[in-house]
Amino acid sequence: MRLLLVDDQVLFVESLRKVIEICAKDIQVVGIAHSGDVAARMVEELLPDVVLMDIRMEPVDGVEATRVIKTAHPEIQVMILTTFDDDEYVVSAMRYGAEGYLLKEMPPMELINSLRALRGGAYQISQGVAEKFMKSMTARSVDGTAGRELPEWYRELSRREREVAKLLARGYDNGEIATRLFLAEQTVRNHVCRIYEKTGVHDRSKVMQIALHDGIIDL
Repeated sequence: MRLLLVDDQVLFVESLRKVIEICAKDIQVVGIAHSGDVAARMVEELLPDVVLMDIRMEPVDGVEATRVIKTAHPEIQVMILTTFDDDEYVVSAMRYGAEGYLLKEMPPMELINSLRALRGGAYQISQGVAEKFMKSMTARSVDGTAGRELPEWYRELSRREREVAKLLARGYDNGEIATRLFLAEQTVRNHVCRIYEKTGVHDRSKVMQIALHDGIIDL
């Protein structure tokens, strides 16, 4: 297994590399990155099998780096390893294609075995994170808007149009939306046209404004 480590805590990540080199002869650490943007560039150069990714880094965090890496190289597996079990981090990382979400509190050999299991095709997620995530998901609707009044324009959108509208409001172009939702770009353009018709606005910045104003997305 070719492994890229991504973490801005230098002492931690260097120590982790030493542990892996000593305890796992079947895992080769091919590089270390200290931010998400550097990680994305190193992936292009090194083409690792697995990226072990921290979440909170500057200037580009692990969630955004996961999105970039999985968009360009869906075959490369991404395992999140962090101290944070925040619901939004978990949901975002999974949405962008991460195959695992583990916490740094786990023993080193358990982490190594989780990496091996990941390569074997088994999704890896810490038990505490899984429990927290499932409780969160049962408390919200499919589109994350349960428990509050939906604006009329949003209620008129189909489920797929809602998905497109949220990505549109977050600044993604048609090609990026097509890739994320596994749609043809022409299909996305058709959805965007219908969104404009139903919302009564005709540019992306206006969609973002009404989505932010009505609480459909947040900053």
